[in-house]
Amino acid sequence: MRLRHRAAAGFATLLLPMAGLVALTGPAHAAATASTATATFTKTSDWGGGFGGSWTVKNTGTSAISSWTVEWDYPSDTKVTSAWDATVTNSGNHWTAKNVGWNGSIAPGASVSFGFNGTGSGSPSGCTLNGGSCDGGPSVPGDNPPSAPGAPTASGVTDTSVKLSWSAATDDKGVKNYDVLRDGKKIATVTTTSYTDSGLTAGSDYSYSVQARDTADQTGPVSGSVAVHTTGGGGTTPPPTGGKVKLGYFTEWGIYGRNYNVKNLVTSGSAAKITHINYAFGNVTGGKCAIGDSYADYDKAFTADQSVSGVADTWDQPLRGNFNQLRELKAKYPNIKILWSFGGWTWSGGFGDAAKNPAAFAQSCYDLVHDPRWADVFDGIDIDWEYPNDCGLTCDTSGPNAFKNLMAALRAKFGSSALITAATSADGSAGGKIDHTDYAGASQYVDWYNVMTYDFFGAWDAKGPTAPHSPLTSYSGIPKDGFTTADAMAKYKAQGVPAKKLLIGIGFYGRGWTGVTQDAPGGTATGAAPGTYEAGIEDYKVLKASCPVTGTIAGTAYAHCGSNWWSYDTPSTIKSKMSWANGQGLGGAFFWEFSGDTSDGELVNALSSGLS
Repeated sequence: MRLRHRAAAGFATLLLPMAGLVALTGPAHAAATASTATATFTKTSDWGGGFGGSWTVKNTGTSAISSWTVEWDYPSDTKVTSAWDATVTNSGNHWTAKNVGWNGSIAPGASVSFGFNGTGSGSPSGCTLNGGSCDGGPSVPGDNPPSAPGAPTASGVTDTSVKLSWSAATDDKGVKNYDVLRDGKKIATVTTTSYTDSGLTAGSDYSYSVQARDTADQTGPVSGSVAVHTTGGGGTTPPPTGGKVKLGYFTEWGIYGRNYNVKNLVTSGSAAKITHINYAFGNVTGGKCAIGDSYADYDKAFTADQSVSGVADTWDQPLRGNFNQLRELKAKYPNIKILWSFGGWTWSGGFGDAAKNPAAFAQSCYDLVHDPRWADVFDGIDIDWEYPNDCGLTCDTSGPNAFKNLMAALRAKFGSSALITAATSADGSAGGKIDHTDYAGASQYVDWYNVMTYDFFGAWDAKGPTAPHSPLTSYSGIPKDGFTTADAMAKYKAQGVPAKKLLIGIGFYGRGWTGVTQDAPGGTATGAAPGTYEAGIEDYKVLKASCPVTGTIAGTAYAHCGSNWWSYDTPSTIKSKMSWANGQGLGGAFFWEFSGDTSDGELVNALSSGLS
């Protein structure tokens, strides 16, 4: 029942087994010779028997490149097993990567990246880009790039610093210096084989690697990495919350028209007041979990003023986008746990296929959440199926056990240490959505349910009657019995779901009608009130000033201004709802979603301070 409209942006990700990769026949290359483009390899992760890698192609010339081909050699024990954002093929130990349709053109100064997973321990050699040198310099016969240095070792770790040392790289003409990379970003260039990094955050996790440069400024492959956890900072112990979950949804598309970035969680003070974040949404298609928006998720380059760390993303770092920003947020607030939410109103139609083979679905989700590029970002998975064995944007007929079977498969695959949660219906009416699914049976596999106790009423009923979209309790004249928070929670408890696994939901927005003449609920209307992004819906931060509260009913505020009538939660009504949730023994609260709040996070503060 939540707002699900997405900004159209980003590119689809290709993640295919090598058997399915087919060479492309692209257009003729523009002049991308040794002096006009570079290709740089980065080893993004290493898990013993395998690794993650990324190539970045940058146009250093003055005219656009229309297509690109990167070629390199691997030792016989090293192979590419899967790739995305490029078509990768091989002939023996020689590997070739060609652009896919959407990323062949590169403007002057711009760059594109593609990634892959592989097996073995070898490093790429003999790199060429469109037949020229990958280093962008003149081809010098016999002048090979340097080898990879040894993986750094860490010593002298304190609250704010660490000393790194590594074995030297080799080069036929001599090594000039080394770039030191922290979490994939260059932080220093040194001429020795050691470096002390300072100014770190206590109790935080970092990853370091190094890369050599020869006298011709050719860079070699990145070394293996070393993980460092600084001392102090209280570890990952959450702040006192009375054990209550305080969770907010962060939408991947908020970075577009809303210009709401992960950094806003810091500047608003909200990050210090929550325990969990649901990142929305991953897609569900073909019975599998899939990327929702690859550009927003892991490719968009944030500027220094947009970035949590205050450092701009670079063209050649292994991970960018919201995922990297969430990683930086966790470094500052190590108590916060982040779940990747899949489905939502728009993409719930894919769960029907997923329910046909729960084990295969769970495997696909596990593989995606644990992708080595961002495996450290996520602490679990959230399933937002709207609605199992019932109707949302589409209708599902999988049966009352489908949801339980899906959650059981996820728990079996992800294990006991991962967080597994679900957003669920708040339809407490007789014979309604809660009655159609075995939520009690599924609850043994989940940590909690985010019960969507909002959007009960809205301007989809264009003529009204006007009604609060998130009533806590019933009231005289309510348009439909059972459409309240209290009814929904009572129904879950009666079905056998423990109260501590139920979270109350708060909408950080209002729903409204126009053509309304009376203040009190129950009035007639002519349609949806105008909204910034969609008719009938508006952020709290806007309504607070544009249509101040007229009164409250059933624990929720309403406002009549001109011919418009809105209902929404305020700091006062949120605190009263949190008091009710405490009395009911609920596990906490969640909200949809951060960007609807004020710049100083007054709704998050009310929710957080009201739970005990």
